[in-house]
Amino acid sequence: SAPPPPRFEAPAPGSYALPPIQRVGRHRLLDANGEAWALGAPAPGRVGFVAFVYLSCPDACPRTLGVLQRFDREIARDPTLRGRVELATVSFDPARDTPVRMAALRENLAPRGTWRFLTAPDEARLAPVLADYGQDVRAVSETRLGHVLKVFLLDHRGDVRNVYSTGFLDLRLLRNDALTVLQE
Repeated sequence: SAPPPPRFEAPAPGSYALPPIQRVGRHRLLDANGEAWALGAPAPGRVGFVAFVYLSCPDACPRTLGVLQRFDREIARDPTLRGRVELATVSFDPARDTPVRMAALRENLAPRGTWRFLTAPDEARLAPVLADYGQDVRAVSETRLGHVLKVFLLDHRGDVRNVYSTGFLDLRLLRNDALTVLQE
């Protein structure tokens, strides 16, 4: 289905500043192949977007994954973004969202750029990641987690430069914010 009409006009890239909000560290997680991978600051000259989801989520997480898939397609088409923007999707349900399930998600979404699908070996190893990013999650039932949708824009130092939630997870903002930080 077509995305809803825009509710606002996105500012032009570079016409505004995105000062650092907080700094996050590097965290060892598991990628879709079950290999250790460090989540953190992208390489110099790049920006990263980190989204926290869980695969049995009935509402915000599927929407987030859809927006990220469209953004991944746009990154692949746009020479100003291609090779300069990295995406990471991190599950906050490591008991159910194993590397095998994250690999199935990756295959389903068929990334065209750098998009990692990560999980943790267990909740104890995920807890410091969630704390570092300020991503709250709580069990609502045996299979449902309560959370606020958050997607983080990181610069090459590991500084969070923006946090997107439901009303502001807009392709135009993601693109323009990435370009704004990359132009610095």
